[in-house]
Amino acid sequence: MGEKQKIDRAVRDFIWNIVEIHSQLEGIHKTWAEILGLTEPQWLILMAIEELDDGRGVSGVAVANKLRIHPAFVTNQTKKLETLEFLAREPSRDDARFVQMSLTQRARAEISKLSIKREALNSTLLEGLDDASLDYLNKRLASIAKNSKLASQKLRIGLL
Repeated sequence: MGEKQKIDRAVRDFIWNIVEIHSQLEGIHKTWAEILGLTEPQWLILMAIEELDDGRGVSGVAVANKLRIHPAFVTNQTKKLETLEFLAREPSRDDARFVQMSLTQRARAEISKLSIKREALNSTLLEGLDDASLDYLNKRLASIAKNSKLASQKLRIGLL
């Protein structure tokens, strides 16, 4: 097998591994959501807000960017999450035209109830990886994510 063929095979294997991982993670997110009586997108929105909130709340645009979804969908779903008392939505201190969202005590309590299962899941997911290996893997994946964005842009504008 030539060098080009080896690289092509490695890229195909990588892509199919990512597809499999993505599929399994979707199933995991769906299960967490169902436990809380939510949809998978609603669960992901809560997780994004939990990740992004530095104590001042999070904008819908920040959540949309994190999840790579349309801001209007975030607005629609966060209004539902507010009705379910999982989110608090308040006007931004900087600009009242915008809303800042944060998890409610109810959301934090419900997520906390899942913590033992989530820790066990994470342990299973990362079995065989020490901290250094995981750090290395995350750095490489971040690099591949950046490169894939560039490749996608080049393909879209006809440079590839």
